[in-house]
Amino acid sequence: MIKVDNLRVQYGDFCAVDDISFSVAPQEIFGIIGPNGAGKTSAIECIEGIRRPYSGEASVLGLNPWKDRKELHQLIGVQLQDTAYQNNAKVWELCQLFSSLYPNPAPYQELLATMGLEEKMTSFFSNLSGGERQKLSIVLALIPNPRLVFLDELTTGLDPHARHQMWDLLLQLREKGLTIVIISHFMDEVEAICDRVGVMENGRIVTQGPVAQVTNKFSLASKITFTAPQLQEGELDLIENIDSISFSNGSVTVLCQGDDCLTEILTFLRDQNISYSHLSVTRPGLEEVFLKLVEESKAQSS
Repeated sequence: MIKVDNLRVQYGDFCAVDDISFSVAPQEIFGIIGPNGAGKTSAIECIEGIRRPYSGEASVLGLNPWKDRKELHQLIGVQLQDTAYQNNAKVWELCQLFSSLYPNPAPYQELLATMGLEEKMTSFFSNLSGGERQKLSIVLALIPNPRLVFLDELTTGLDPHARHQMWDLLLQLREKGLTIVIISHFMDEVEAICDRVGVMENGRIVTQGPVAQVTNKFSLASKITFTAPQLQEGELDLIENIDSISFSNGSVTVLCQGDDCLTEILTFLRDQNISYSHLSVTRPGLEEVFLKLVEESKAQSS
């Protein structure tokens, strides 16, 4: 569905996207994450045919996004990060306008109902809440009945229930054959629905693949917490791969690498006849990856 080879975007002397390459398979949900300014939106705008790349190639549905953008825009749906519509336009008027632009539009009444906007059909755009405007922008992106849809900051402004409804909808659409590319700062969203993810930093894709595989590449620490009033500081120091240990009123927090660390801690406590309770283990996820990238970006800029 999408093939990108050495795509580069420049604004004057500033390189926003630095020779990235990736592909998206049919009926896949592909996520792109990274700190602000990583180049995510600039890259996607080239793939959508909105921006002309400085160099490199992109193929979307077998078409050149820039040269064939008129034909391409009949086949894709796009929800931009920032959208603005005429305040005095009514919801049904915007839907009807968008429907008139495509040869085989999806029934917008059904899409509005799915998004819980059927009662807002006669409302002016200016009277919609932030979450309702976000839902409307997604409806408009799906009106073309696209084979491929791009969603930039999909659930910004939505309440938790609406977010989960949106995820369920996207998974259903994927099962019906839709290919989806999302840009998101919500790591739980990416973990919940994406088949694969690409991580961008300073204009480059630093890694890509299934979520679990991407997380493992960053060698982030797991967090183990438990209560053990008898445990003394220094007693766990001989266990390998422990990054840090902190004590607070009988509660112990251990940051460590690898899957064997928990087993070694529990074995030590058992052998030393030290009782413990309230054990919890937090494995690193995409949020920890994201925070690590932000820290690295700040370190490089300082």
